[in-house]
Amino acid sequence: MEKSTHSIPVKSPKRNLWKALLEAIKGTEADYTTISLKRAIFLLAVPMILELVMESTFALVDIYFVGKLGASAVATVGLTETYLFLLYSIGMGLSMAVTAIIARRIGEKKGENASESAVQSIILAILSAIPFSIAGIFYAEELLALMGADSWTLTYGTSYLQWMLGGNVVILLLFVINAVFRGAGDAAIVMWVLGIANGINIVLDPLLIFGWGPFPAMGLEGAAIATNIGRSFGGTCTNIIFSYSVKRIEEK
Repeated sequence: MEKSTHSIPVKSPKRNLWKALLEAIKGTEADYTTISLKRAIFLLAVPMILELVMESTFALVDIYFVGKLGASAVATVGLTETYLFLLYSIGMGLSMAVTAIIARRIGEKKGENASESAVQSIILAILSAIPFSIAGIFYAEELLALMGADSWTLTYGTSYLQWMLGGNVVILLLFVINAVFRGAGDAAIVMWVLGIANGINIVLDPLLIFGWGPFPAMGLEGAAIATNIGRSFGGTCTNIIFSYSVKRIEEK
């Protein structure tokens, strides 16, 4: 009996990895209950990692441009980020819980319950943001002094902290809404929105900090306003996408 000389072509593992990476970045509507566990984790993890990188990019861009104002200006951004890290921990905790709840409801084919949980998570995010906003707006100077800020920071950096903590609701909404999409199996949407929001921040930072063109030179406050505009754009886009996606979630 003659042996067949034909062999079944086998895809290269490296090629499969690149294909999965591109699929994760572009976004996929794969049914995670039917694909392998390793592939599902990969498709969900890549956008989540990039999302966290992009969230950190806001601070890196601010530090880059603010660094031209002096060491105390950089210290102000660092001290503010210390308080924002507390907020990030809350956001990550909420997002993990929300992802688990939405994924469970989707897996149980209870789309209507999943959409209800999504709306409740957004309300919870807003309520969680209120104490940080109050503290940031009314006690910014005291918070900076608590961290050992110098006199320059207490004089010129207070407005930066007020803007950053005062507008923190957008940060928590981005965390939670992305968690909803991740639980529903669409993890790449907010990653792309955050990329655009970072682009807006990169463009606005030098314009508002140094007063390029028709814009007034606002220094540290300009950096905070640019970051809030970028994040607000991202938050608005994700809310619009979320409102259109609720029906899709209910149908799952």
